[in-house]
Amino acid sequence: MGLYLVSVTAQDWSQLGEDGYGDIAAVLNTELERRGLPPYGLRQVAGEAPGWFEEKVSPSMDSFVALCRTRLTDAEVSALLDWSVLVPFALEEEIVLPVGTAYSGEETVVAGAPRVLALAERLADAVELPVDAIPAGENLTLSLWFLEGGAERTARARPGPWAEDRDAAFYVALYLRAAQYAIRHGCPMTYS
Repeated sequence: MGLYLVSVTAQDWSQLGEDGYGDIAAVLNTELERRGLPPYGLRQVAGEAPGWFEEKVSPSMDSFVALCRTRLTDAEVSALLDWSVLVPFALEEEIVLPVGTAYSGEETVVAGAPRVLALAERLADAVELPVDAIPAGENLTLSLWFLEGGAERTARARPGPWAEDRDAAFYVALYLRAAQYAIRHGCPMTYS
């Protein structure tokens, strides 16, 4: 099994109970309204994306966290790593909701994908990640690229700091592609 970073469909976003995210969606909209922001209605923002985004969170994160701590401020590290739901619109700061999921405990931290994308892009630049060579797709595309030789072949042709620590490179690419997918398809991302 394991932990996956996945896109959330419109149906799952609106469904109440443990099979959906309707509770989080309702509390988020209440909090957005309190802040003077428009509600987030996934059905209004986007239709269903073709396929879905799903990547297994499997390599060790230790070197990635160390990279973050050397390249980002504490607040930026928190913005990049501490969310449990990523929404496809900008937020000035993360929103902590008093409702949890199976993977977030009693609270859900909501972050905006544009900020996560900007932070991931900075890390990608820092490690000279060959972003154009890394697949952007759905359902384990990135995980398989790193596990089945795509990263190794690219590292031979395009060496750099990214190739010296593939676990860290995987997470840079993961956060980059997840934020891009959320923005492109107007859908939230979460852990499952």
